[in-house]
Amino acid sequence: MKKYCKTLFSALVVLLMFSTSAAAENRKLTLLLDWFVNPDHAPLFVAKEKGFFAKRGLEVEIIAPSNPNDPPKLVAAGKADIAVSYQHQHHMQVDQGLPLIRIATLVATPLNSLVVLADGDIDSIADLKGKTIGYSVGGFETVLLKVMLGLAGLTLEDVKLVNVNFSLSPSLFTGQVDAVIGAFRNFELNQMEIEKRPGKAFFVEEHGIPAYDELIFVAHRNRIGDDSLRLFVDALEEGVQYLLNHPQKSWQLFIKGERKNLDDELNRRAWDDTLPRFALRPGALDINRYKRFAEFLREQDIISGQPPIQTWAVELK
Repeated sequence: MKKYCKTLFSALVVLLMFSTSAAAENRKLTLLLDWFVNPDHAPLFVAKEKGFFAKRGLEVEIIAPSNPNDPPKLVAAGKADIAVSYQHQHHMQVDQGLPLIRIATLVATPLNSLVVLADGDIDSIADLKGKTIGYSVGGFETVLLKVMLGLAGLTLEDVKLVNVNFSLSPSLFTGQVDAVIGAFRNFELNQMEIEKRPGKAFFVEEHGIPAYDELIFVAHRNRIGDDSLRLFVDALEEGVQYLLNHPQKSWQLFIKGERKNLDDELNRRAWDDTLPRFALRPGALDINRYKRFAEFLREQDIISGQPPIQTWAVELK
């Protein structure tokens, strides 16, 4: 009898191990970034390197896209599980009919800003009258500029707009433009400091734009019942906590292996500036804040309407 029980116990252990292994194999997640790897993505790599995903039975593959416009569309098409996106982009894509839903926040404050040279003659937004302003992407950036100018009694007709194709700081350095909209305060301002041409930023949330999340995570709407997404968010939160408690150790994890080329002055400065902007509770959702920003986009004709929030943003159970 003892021999039989021992054999049965051994069989159950083997079965349990097989089941656990099979479950782990079924919890592979593909995560698409919004752009090339940079300090904005720090909590993800900390969670991965510290094993916070693995201990929850997740194998997360993090991929930088060849085209930054593709990640949310690939998630909507079922070609990836999660994508890093921008809150304003998410509203626009939902309005276009993509079956996407926000499941967590990465960077919980705006990074966008209007930047000028610190030693120039622009001390206020009103001083932009008759000036040339560079931008990278029309639509949302143009709306930001319009609202900011409006508070100063100006319109878009009072300035000249030039598409500088992501060459924001260089266009300021060469005098091609007098200001740029769309500059990320944790990168462009640091790049300008390094080049010894310091900049001055006008922050969008201080000039008429409702506060919003810069970077969020989106998944397919049909996946919100998948517990692997909740586990992902829990691991992400643990990554943020470790990052804030141990910033220098986390930096070493971030520049580990194939990411060692990121160990330069610009990324180190951006790292320090980005740390306080990460969402401490990534999965938490401020419904009124999201509705308020959606209404702002509707008023600016960026989106046509505002569907029920549970169809485009959730706090996972």
